[in-house]
Amino acid sequence: MQTVFLDRDGVINENRVDHVKSWKEFVFLPGALSALRWLNLAGFRVFVITNQAIVGRGIVSASVVEDIHTRLQVQVALHGGQIHDIRYCPHDDHENCDCRKPHPGMLRDLTRRWNVDLSRAYLVGDAWSDIAAGRAMGIRSILVRTGRGAQQIARPEMQQYPPEHIANDLLGAVAWIIHQEEVALARRGVAQPLYERAVGVSLFSVQ
Repeated sequence: MQTVFLDRDGVINENRVDHVKSWKEFVFLPGALSALRWLNLAGFRVFVITNQAIVGRGIVSASVVEDIHTRLQVQVALHGGQIHDIRYCPHDDHENCDCRKPHPGMLRDLTRRWNVDLSRAYLVGDAWSDIAAGRAMGIRSILVRTGRGAQQIARPEMQQYPPEHIANDLLGAVAWIIHQEEVALARRGVAQPLYERAVGVSLFSVQ
């Protein structure tokens, strides 16, 4: 089954310099809810992996982050999408954990829990650390220009961990992912119009 791992801040919702500290501060990026709906209709499982060091720094409690994630899943479902599971790392850099991206601990945990076929998995993030975590697991990774993405492109780390694709936003990333899957299926002689199932039009008619 196809799977997409998503970073949260800067991919699904707006990044904040002072961090997202409550549901009131959580603002969906334009097109993000539509992109999540597309993935659901096209049959993808969706997981969120997010660094939330604000917990370890004592800025918010774990219960606040978990409340935000519960509300996120509810809102996505109300708009026709589905987030199957969420993992967050509460640790700061100095704690040397295995879960804080660029380490792949959250990906590894979800892969084991959900029996993910990594050959049919994608990751979308707005930072080099997202891409590095994906590459550590052999997952095709996409950088979006939203959030920190546009600035991250010029970082030297991006040369070491280049993404397979750069998209303007989550909607563009999802369109690319669905197209990759359709091409792969066509090569195997399987006619499965994932894009048409997701958005009701042919992918090639909107390119």
